[in-house]
Amino acid sequence: MKFNSKWLRIIAILPVLGLLPTGAFAAEASYKAPRAADGVHPDFNGIWQALNEANYDLEIHMARSAMAERAGPAGPVPAKAVLKLGAVGSVPPGMGVVEGGKIPYKSEALKVKKDNQANWLDRDPEIKCYLPGVPRATYMPHPLQIFQGEGSLFIAYQYAAAVRNIFTEDPGPAPVDSWMGQTVASWDGDTLVLDVTGQNGETWFDRSGNHHSEQLHVVERYTLMGPNHIKYEATITDPATFTKPWKISMPLYRRMEPNAQLLDFKCVEFVEEMLYGHLRLNPLD
Repeated sequence: MKFNSKWLRIIAILPVLGLLPTGAFAAEASYKAPRAADGVHPDFNGIWQALNEANYDLEIHMARSAMAERAGPAGPVPAKAVLKLGAVGSVPPGMGVVEGGKIPYKSEALKVKKDNQANWLDRDPEIKCYLPGVPRATYMPHPLQIFQGEGSLFIAYQYAAAVRNIFTEDPGPAPVDSWMGQTVASWDGDTLVLDVTGQNGETWFDRSGNHHSEQLHVVERYTLMGPNHIKYEATITDPATFTKPWKISMPLYRRMEPNAQLLDFKCVEFVEEMLYGHLRLNPLD
């Protein structure tokens, strides 16, 4: 998706006009978070959720008719397989969460990204209910729960029942690559730092085909900016795919319902017909 220079200039001056919350992260910089069970570090226990369009596309993007499109008589129209979804299958606009605006792809990797986007219906791991990987698990349209004990840390995700059992002491390199990788925790003052390695090259960053290789290295930073929101940052390094490291950032909000909890979304059973229905003795129409 291309944007004309006039549109981009308008976006650039929105913070100056006060129309974007540029100070949202800094607004409670003096906030002193309550301490966890160890009495030393901030307490991140709770259910949190991102409220943005990053899972559609990490980069700034305008609304479009569908994730999967085809050429029409006057421009792109939804692909046949998603046509009847109408507005439900459309893509909402998003301001983007990438620092600097663009992901710094190598030229060949950018071609793969564009090919992924053109073949989204067949390739996006989310469609098949594969585990989302890091950082995508954080901004899926589902909540996550942080369990923080004395010397222990665990993150559970509603999407696909994904989990991360986080090491508080470095065990060395991951013995094998996996969908969610290996995570080691450390602290930078009151900021929780999670170092993620050992992810396979099969996950995407979003529904727009943004991808990586098995060389992916993610460093996440979680900082409590108030009682009910976290500043989340993730720095992504992958020398096989990108020309340099790049960063995303967004707030995560505490779910405030008195009965807030993670519910079952074990979506594997939801995709069995799509993946294996053709193997029936009498396949459904």
